[in-house]
Amino acid sequence: MSRLLITGASIEGGAAADVLVVDGAIAEVGHDLDRSGAEVVDADGLVALPGLVDLHTHLREPGREDAETILTGSQAAAVGGYTAVLAMANTNPVTDTAEAAERVHALGQAAGVVDVHPVGSVTKGLAGEELSEIGLMARSKARVRVFSDDGRCVGNARVMRRALEYVKAFGGVISQHSQDTDLAGSASCCHEGELSGRLGLPGWPGVAEDVIVARDVMLARHTGSRVHVAHVSTAGSVEVLRWAKSQGIDVTAEVTPHHLLLTTDLLAGYDPTFKVNPPLRPAEDVEALRAALADGTIDAVATDHAPHARHDKEHAFVDAAFGMLGLETAVQVVAQVMVESGRMTWADLARVMSTTPARIAGLEGQGQGLVVGAPANLTLVDPSADVTVDRADSVSLSRNNPYHGRSFGASVRATFLRGRATVLDGTLV
Repeated sequence: MSRLLITGASIEGGAAADVLVVDGAIAEVGHDLDRSGAEVVDADGLVALPGLVDLHTHLREPGREDAETILTGSQAAAVGGYTAVLAMANTNPVTDTAEAAERVHALGQAAGVVDVHPVGSVTKGLAGEELSEIGLMARSKARVRVFSDDGRCVGNARVMRRALEYVKAFGGVISQHSQDTDLAGSASCCHEGELSGRLGLPGWPGVAEDVIVARDVMLARHTGSRVHVAHVSTAGSVEVLRWAKSQGIDVTAEVTPHHLLLTTDLLAGYDPTFKVNPPLRPAEDVEALRAALADGTIDAVATDHAPHARHDKEHAFVDAAFGMLGLETAVQVVAQVMVESGRMTWADLARVMSTTPARIAGLEGQGQGLVVGAPANLTLVDPSADVTVDRADSVSLSRNNPYHGRSFGASVRATFLRGRATVLDGTLV
């Protein structure tokens, strides 16, 4: 019998208590719990949260192991406080068959650092034309429940409707990368506005996202199925989502840490680190996203962790790959923007970064909170740290970290997967 005792932690930012873990499950939460035979972790001054769940992670394996592997991405996730991640399907080969999904799942189990759940593609080869093996992936050992062509939009409304109808039968969800390519243009690399014009960069307007969100919530209403909007970035999308939820449409949405903090002004230096899809937006969009996360219009925070090798990222801005790292810094960013500002509590952070993502993805054993009987998936955060991000310290294989040189006032100190420490004192075990 294994026993772990975490002492003095503030439970989701509330009262301090001890947490006793026996054989990987939470056995007691209280005070002065029995220490006999237990490994003791002193958590005085730390905040205990349920293990974080990321709905949107690019692990790059198979195909681009030079940028990230399932092992290194899992390690980066653990350092960031995560105990489960959803691995997006835009790998090489694409996760569009049951065999491909089971391979990703098996590699995640072999790594053993976080629970890795493959996302299946909506269409074969991400081509947007023919549905993938959705049913077979759902019935596979990987038990896929989330499907996305992320990186590309399912632009054909007929195909999107069929996908929504298909996943309804087993409670699945379609996660959409909302980008009307006719409006955005194939060469677009940043937000369309005064700055893009001044810099001479081809931009895509926020409405290119808004119209797809609007179309898809109407398709969700028509089919009675579930749609999830990935990486919301515009005030217009927030407006559509707020209306859709008022109508009882089954839609959920996520926002990334970088879209909550960074603005399009950072592009003035042509630094390709800040090239991301959807692009960074102006301050008014960022404010709308913060308000929507605070009031529940946006349901979850997801990192869209997108590692890239240096030879893909270090180019002229228009030629560089889209994407930035996010797993190791997500708690720090959300704590600064939402908790330290008073817009959310630590309990709210647990809701949007653990409980709700686990519910959206249909994950068993994740996001259950720090309650007796729940699997001991949890993270300890120092809410008064003073940490400056250094890209060289990243556990990820890649270095496209948009927060290099920034200081934050929170830090993940420990992560536990079913009672087993994966991170202690901020370091991988």
